[in-house]
Amino acid sequence: MMDARLQRRVQRYGWDLAAIDYEQLWQAQLAEAQSALLSLASLELGEQVLDIACGTGLVSFEAARAVSPSGHVHGIDLSARMVDAAEQRAREMKLSNCSFSRMDAETLALPDANFDVVLCVLGLMYMPDPEQAVREMRRVLRPGGRVSLAVWGEQAKCGWSAVFPIVAAEVASDVCPLFFRLGQQDALACLCADAKFEAVRYSRFTTTLTFADSNEACDAAFIGGPVALAWSRFNDKVRARVRARYLDAIESWRDGHGYRIPGEFVLAAAVAPSQQGACR
Repeated sequence: MMDARLQRRVQRYGWDLAAIDYEQLWQAQLAEAQSALLSLASLELGEQVLDIACGTGLVSFEAARAVSPSGHVHGIDLSARMVDAAEQRAREMKLSNCSFSRMDAETLALPDANFDVVLCVLGLMYMPDPEQAVREMRRVLRPGGRVSLAVWGEQAKCGWSAVFPIVAAEVASDVCPLFFRLGQQDALACLCADAKFEAVRYSRFTTTLTFADSNEACDAAFIGGPVALAWSRFNDKVRARVRARYLDAIESWRDGHGYRIPGEFVLAAAVAPSQQGACR
């Protein structure tokens, strides 16, 4: 298994590479999960919100609008380029009640009991120690504060998941070893309960990832996502081989020139204890 330090480096610099293409390739595909999580969070005016693994700020911006004008959203991400992109977008949209910084979710450089709500949409799968990340979420939440989480579901229900073994075969290591662990059964709910959250509830729903053609499907898989660092190091011969193998893996979901690939998300929500104890 990949060691934690290396996994963090792979994610940090991989998402730096993916930042420029991420929204174009994934915004529409992830909108349903993001919307479902925001609905689950039930944000209120004036709340202080932390958005973990915020990427280019897609969820942060919606949350900022929901809690405005007196509320505030702070987004963090391991990727500096993702943070830069979010800051730029916020300036363009003239959203003054959100801010962003580069930070590791497993060691939040934030004070205890500082937020009303913590959000994390499709970020926990990339963390070497998601248990520690959830403990940190609880630490920075005020007593009675809320957490809302989303991860990809079971590997067998995510048709694009073949990208991982295909790329791993070329780099002689698992490029994302824990990716689907939290999507299994009630693993995400158990993660919250183990961190001493209360009133834990979870649900899962299926989705369809729609791509216009093979180029878009491959770009989303290799350029705009978690294997971007490995892809950047492949020569043309390896890229052609990997691309052909991936297209073969998703062939059954081809729809004319395009693709309709199944996916699954798992959502969980929970409440921090009203009497906050030690949670390190």
